[in-house]
Amino acid sequence: MTRIPTAHIPPARRRRPLLLAIGLVVTASVIIAAVLGLQSPRRSSASPPTEAPPDGAVSGDVTVFDDTTPAVGRLDPDLLKALRQAATDASVDGVTFYVNSGWRSPEYQNRLLSEAVSTYGSEAEAARWVATADTSPHVSGDAVDLGRSDATAWLAEHGAAYGLCRIYGNEPWHYELRTEAAVHGCPAPYADPTEDPRMQQ
Repeated sequence: MTRIPTAHIPPARRRRPLLLAIGLVVTASVIIAAVLGLQSPRRSSASPPTEAPPDGAVSGDVTVFDDTTPAVGRLDPDLLKALRQAATDASVDGVTFYVNSGWRSPEYQNRLLSEAVSTYGSEAEAARWVATADTSPHVSGDAVDLGRSDATAWLAEHGAAYGLCRIYGNEPWHYELRTEAAVHGCPAPYADPTEDPRMQQ
């Protein structure tokens, strides 16, 4: 085979192998990127970017239908059922039940109590707002704090039919299940948790 000196190859023909090599590298890179992109996990835009805190803390807009959030998923099943029935009916009126707090771990409850003591200046004043882990119905999953005034206003009017009652006068967001309320109506609320005999244990 006879070699042709490079000097005799026109410049355009000399660039073709170089351009072909660059083109192959770029094409291979695009194919590899596409394959890796197809294999990478994709997040649904509907799902939150982080997992819900396991201690029962709530962040963002969480509804009574969000089982993935421990604050909701670990509520007493009867309470949760009543909340969901009420929420379904309230949605017809354009009202959504958002959960500010539901089930709480004992550690989280004690942390909230410590914060309340710091905020209110004494254990006695903090007790008007936050119970101990031993007495809180949140720790047992028997209480829910709902956000947004339209939901609490809706429950103030219709909650008894579902057994959902406001328990404390100073906490219009705090609801618990009282099954007898469907027949007899909700009992009068305590002024605050310090009047609740359950808190005296």
